[in-house]
Amino acid sequence: MATNLALDDKIIVQAKKIGHHRTKKEAVMTAIREYIAHKKQLRIISLFSQIDFDKSYDYKKTRIR
Repeated sequence: MATNLALDDKIIVQAKKIGHHRTKKEAVMTAIREYIAHKKQLRIISLFSQIDFDKSYDYKKTRIR
C-alpha cells in the first residue's frame, strides 16, 4: 500500500543514523513495529494485579515426560 506522509526530515535522518538504517522506509517501519510492541506491552502490564492465580496449581504435573 503506497502512503504519502509529511515527515520531519531531521527526525528521519536521526532515526536512520541512530538505528543504522539504510533507508527512510526501513527506519519508519522499525519505528512502527517498536511502537506496536510497546503498546502491547503496556496492555499486558495493565493486567498486573488483576488476574488471580491459583496457588495450589502445580505446573510440573502438566509437563509431559
